[in-house]
Amino acid sequence: MVVRVPKNKSHKGISKRVKVTGSGKLRRAQANKNHLLEKKPSTRTRRLNMEEDFAKADRKRVKRMLGI
Repeated sequence: MVVRVPKNKSHKGISKRVKVTGSGKLRRAQANKNHLLEKKPSTRTRRLNMEEDFAKADRKRVKRMLGI
């Protein structure tokens, strides 16, 4: 008798929002860059272009969700 263990699935919502760098760091886009951009200063929208690292408290949970 063969008992099959199901494969773990990665969390699709997180996998669409997070990029893993070559060194294994997690990168994400900043919020407030989707709409209502006309009234935001261009300096602010340029600053929001940069990708951010995750908070230290969230890294373990996000890696588990990605299956890393």
